Amino acid sequence: MLKVLRPTPSHFGIFVTDLEKMVAFYTETFDLTITDRGAGSTFKNELVFTSASEDQHHQLVLASGRPADATFSTVMQISFVVPSIQHLREVTQRARERGATEVRGLNHGNALSMYMRDPEGNTVEVYVDMPFYVAQPHGDPLDLDKDDETLMRETEAICRADPTFMPLDQWQARFQAKAPAAAASAARA
Repeated sequence: MLKVLRPTPSHFGIFVTDLEKMVAFYTETFDLTITDRGAGSTFKNELVFTSASEDQHHQLVLASGRPADATFSTVMQISFVVPSIQHLREVTQRARERGATEVRGLNHGNALSMYMRDPEGNTVEVYVDMPFYVAQPHGDPLDLDKDDETLMRETEAICRADPTFMPLDQWQARFQAKAPAAAASAARA
């Protein structure tokens, strides 16, 4: 079971047109495991549950039923965190090989992100966290052809030049100070 202290976003689902194509894209690009699949008794669409963690039965659910003629996705973005800059490069390459389009990078200061469209036009973000905070939204160009050391050095310089800069641990302490009283009480228990 996940340990949560207050309502916490945990998973999301999207309607898709070509279920098998989208299952392949997400499982092969992001190494997600299919945990269950089937049609519900009240929700008649075919559902495929996927996860990257044994602690969560599902983190992404793909549901049949998106009309083939849908021209606009209401999904603002689906985001995946990766453990390193090299993973960011590798996942981005796999996504391109599996049909991702409009691939572009942004350095947010607090994260290095690659954005793309999945095969049905939904925006997907793949990112790696940085040990810095700057106010968002913030976006500078990102060139993943640079080596990790250069990217870290440039990101730190970009962040330190921003008047909102602080080390991540300082931002986290401020976040905890703002947390609702119920969550703070539960944390002490």
